[in-house]
Amino acid sequence: MSDMILQVRDVVREYQLARASFFSKPASLRVLHGVSVEIEAGQSLGIVGESGSGKSTLARAVMGLERPQSGQILINGQDIYALDRSGLREARKGFQAIFQDPYGSLDPRHTVKRIISEPIVSLERGTSARERDDRVAEVLEAVGLPKASAEKYPHEFSGGQRQRIAIARALITRPALIVADEPVSALDVSIQAQVLNLMMDLQEKFGLSYLFISHDLGVVRAITDRVAVIYRGNIVEEGPTAEVFDHPRHDYTRALVDAVPKLFPDTASGRAASIP
Repeated sequence: MSDMILQVRDVVREYQLARASFFSKPASLRVLHGVSVEIEAGQSLGIVGESGSGKSTLARAVMGLERPQSGQILINGQDIYALDRSGLREARKGFQAIFQDPYGSLDPRHTVKRIISEPIVSLERGTSARERDDRVAEVLEAVGLPKASAEKYPHEFSGGQRQRIAIARALITRPALIVADEPVSALDVSIQAQVLNLMMDLQEKFGLSYLFISHDLGVVRAITDRVAVIYRGNIVEEGPTAEVFDHPRHDYTRALVDAVPKLFPDTASGRAASIP
């Protein structure tokens, strides 16, 4: 069996609610109820569910942005919430994120070179400017953007190109895991296909693992090997993507599948070689 890149074990996440009055008892809202998922090296796992199901909370917990009340999140065998500050900084090189909004996730005041090199500056202190520039050029080429893009600003690019810049930023530390939270939902359908094809090509080239968060079952079917269905903070079904979507066992999964058209052709593996 391949090494496990991500292991989420019995994760519980709660939010404290504001008291209705001074005399009210403290109350909390549990968003994740003992969630457990795993991703093997070089594989992709989709997390699907309706808005408010807990999928983005799970993504933030995996990224180290929201500490769970209980449970463990292991990336490359390390419990990220048990690490000290220096240990977490070192571990973060192994996992990066791509966010939903290609407009809001890039600082308009900074050049593309500065945006892409941000993870190196914060996580790989001591890296020379020459090496940073070389690695920026390397990842720009990997995402299909010309080297001259490094000196430009985000407003000079289309939405699809901006998301390529965001992908380049995620690649710059050479991570094993990328958390992609609705990475194409803000893009036109034709541009979605281009970005998804790029992500699949990069996965094959660099051996990446993806935690792919989406409400779009067609997109998840196209890009993931396995899928976990989350409902009200619980994983209600998990398995190979084609098997789960073609033969759903849980009523909630069946309702999700029945509610959307098939955007991409079926494949035996549940994942397309490329997206038309």
